[in-house]
Amino acid sequence: MRFVQLGLAVALAAGCVAGSSAPAGADEGVLHQVTYSVFAEQPFRAADIYYRDTEPANWSDYSHDPYVFSPKVEADVGPTQKWVLNVQLANPDEWAMVAATSGLSKTPPNFHCVLAVDGVVVAENSGPKGALCSLRHW
Repeated sequence: MRFVQLGLAVALAAGCVAGSSAPAGADEGVLHQVTYSVFAEQPFRAADIYYRDTEPANWSDYSHDPYVFSPKVEADVGPTQKWVLNVQLANPDEWAMVAATSGLSKTPPNFHCVLAVDGVVVAENSGPKGALCSLRHW
């Protein structure tokens, strides 16, 4: 009788596990809210801003063509004009990144970038002609 009860318990447990399968995409982990911000001390038209909004499946995909995963936008920025973008990333420690540059401009706009993950600022940087904010050392 004990073997029958044990067999029923095992079958019931297996049925519960099979019936509670995780939804598609659950293996990817928790998505984090990543906020990129860029502004400049001097008004600047058409700053080149590169950011990461998509994570590659692996490093080789990224290294084969990094610009697929790092789109560029041109934005007007200044002391009162910020460029802000919110994205969701599973691994911001590896992939979150924003960079701004003035290219060949003769007037340095003094860029500032800020990177926040889940509402907490985790990286800030500034530079006369460009700034890079990332958790990973590139």
